[in-house]
Amino acid sequence: MRAESGILFNANFASAYMKKCAYRIAGLCMGVLLGGLIACQDDTRTPSKPAESPAIIRAEVAVPVFNADSAFYFTERQVQFGPRVPNTAAHRACATWLINRLKATGAQVITQPATVTAYNGTKLQIQNIIASYNPAQKRRIMLTAHWDTRPVADQDDERQSEPIPGANDGASGVGVLLEIARLLQQQAPTIGVDIILWDGEDYGNSSVEDSYCLGSQYWAANKHALDYVALYAVNLDMVGAAGAFFPREGHSMQYAASTVDKIWKTAERLGYNQYFAAFRSDPIIDDHFYISSKGGIPAVDIIDQPEGRGFFEHWHTHGDDMRTISRETLKAVGQTLLTVVYNEL
Repeated sequence: MRAESGILFNANFASAYMKKCAYRIAGLCMGVLLGGLIACQDDTRTPSKPAESPAIIRAEVAVPVFNADSAFYFTERQVQFGPRVPNTAAHRACATWLINRLKATGAQVITQPATVTAYNGTKLQIQNIIASYNPAQKRRIMLTAHWDTRPVADQDDERQSEPIPGANDGASGVGVLLEIARLLQQQAPTIGVDIILWDGEDYGNSSVEDSYCLGSQYWAANKHALDYVALYAVNLDMVGAAGAFFPREGHSMQYAASTVDKIWKTAERLGYNQYFAAFRSDPIIDDHFYISSKGGIPAVDIIDQPEGRGFFEHWHTHGDDMRTISRETLKAVGQTLLTVVYNEL
């Protein structure tokens, strides 16, 4: 990525007839809810912005407990392959492991292979990995992260031409989503969920427009399913470092303000407001931008931007290894996202 500057029914009815009517009315209401016959409000914003569907929240739903140790393991396992740079053996091996891991959770898994041209003319063999849960459900949300890593350490003082480990920038977001995938298998949500792991996100140059996020750009122009739509998308990027600071990022607020508000208020309710800040940051170019602007789906970016400026300390350096990863941060992000998912009708 790169930066840019009731009715409440009264139980004391007077007669058995009124009780019968109340029961019938309640039954009809429950049938409507369970049938998913929910009308979407028209969006009145400018045509360039994808329409956000209204949030529908259930009360007192049982939300699975996010296991931070599990997410940490999934993060570490990716790092063990080495840098996951397209066209390398480590990249191919990690892809196989990710696909098998998602299949093991009972998802309907497909890959989206593509040959794309990098900013320097290199032909990259990439593949987006897509896992669908509750595929028959029409109401869907997307949870995404990139699984590739930076081919150069351009922000380091040493070995700048060598690739980085990408523990936080890459593996952490995928680690959170793999733990969510494990829980989706154990307890199916009402909503349909598509977990998409983007490739080719970090093979870019800040001076070349649209050179980052090649996988999400490809998907936005070639969606994996005909006429695919989702209520919204949440993209995770650099979500594992200790003391992470997740501001309300500019493009997220532009395209998906109500979803940002829902996620950040959920985090506050769960006691994670030290991570999810009320501060609004400048817009950045990340996968969520192309999901929204080219894919037509309102997307939110949860991304570590200390004090809303720049990125975390070891961004694009060799220091982005497992020593940067905090179970507490993984827990805050994962539990917040799970709570949002399981409260959607």
